[in-house]
Amino acid sequence: MEKETREMLLASAKQEFLEKGYQGASLRSICKNAGVTTGALYFFFQDKEDLFAAIVEPVLEKLKHMLQQHMRQELMELQQLPDAKEDNMQDDMFASAQIIHLLYANYDMFTLILTKSQGSRFENCIDEFVAIMENGYQVFAAEQAKVLGVESPDEYTLHWVAHVQINAFSHLLLHEKDEQKALKHMEQVMNYLLGGWNAMFQKQ
Repeated sequence: MEKETREMLLASAKQEFLEKGYQGASLRSICKNAGVTTGALYFFFQDKEDLFAAIVEPVLEKLKHMLQQHMRQELMELQQLPDAKEDNMQDDMFASAQIIHLLYANYDMFTLILTKSQGSRFENCIDEFVAIMENGYQVFAAEQAKVLGVESPDEYTLHWVAHVQINAFSHLLLHEKDEQKALKHMEQVMNYLLGGWNAMFQKQ
């Protein structure tokens, strides 16, 4: 019974947040639509933000893990194959396809995070993902520069590249509802981004 009540609350809250955003959402309305009392809600969740977190945090953690895993894999491959002069687009496209599938399999959740989370602690979560990419890029760029005998791009450039990478996914999700079309778009975007990345390591 407790599990069913919690699930009803989460379903009602998700709909309320999608319709009104985090700031406009009402706990009273959430409970009314779920057919439970506010006391029942506080049995499971501390407050509105805790309820919002229960909805969005699981998919955010999956995405975070996926990005970190990809960055580790990229670095490992570079260290094992130091003769590879350029990044491998096939690996990047495979990782991008996995990320896109996660985004579109949880389309409502990520739309909620990107457009309806203002006022919650998740409103700037894009910055956290940029930081993950930037930290990975710093390590990867230093290793690639060492292999190629060139200078590594500076911190500002790597921060900018990380922003562009993350924004490519968020823009795609908000402007293209079809996953298969999104994959085709991302292939072109990755082609562009990878070309720019490799150009930064050309000897002057």
